[in-house]
Amino acid sequence: MTENEISKIAVDCCYQVHKELGPGLFESVYEECLFYLFRKNEVPIERQKEIPVYFREMKMEIGFRADIVVENKVILEIKSIETVLPVHQKQLLTYLRLTGLKLGLLVNFNEALIKNGIQRIVNNL
Repeated sequence: MTENEISKIAVDCCYQVHKELGPGLFESVYEECLFYLFRKNEVPIERQKEIPVYFREMKMEIGFRADIVVENKVILEIKSIETVLPVHQKQLLTYLRLTGLKLGLLVNFNEALIKNGIQRIVNNL
């Protein structure tokens, strides 16, 4: 699948979860539900995937953890917060740069309408 095809599936899954559960829960709850939906649809997915940081010849294993990585192509960064700040967008862009992936979705489930809580973040796409 392409990044855009994965993105379409991810947005649909986010919609389903938000429709059933609504806003206001912990990020971990939304992550678990998304993981379930992707696995049920047999879409390869990883949770809390470690992202190492490289500095010159040094590799730091303790870098970051991406909430969800779909088909090793798209990162989903899940939030359940009052307001998404520019730092959250930069965080996802950094994850994309460190992994070499091109597309990420920043999803804030703490919105009345989930469509208002989804932002596409691209890295050289």
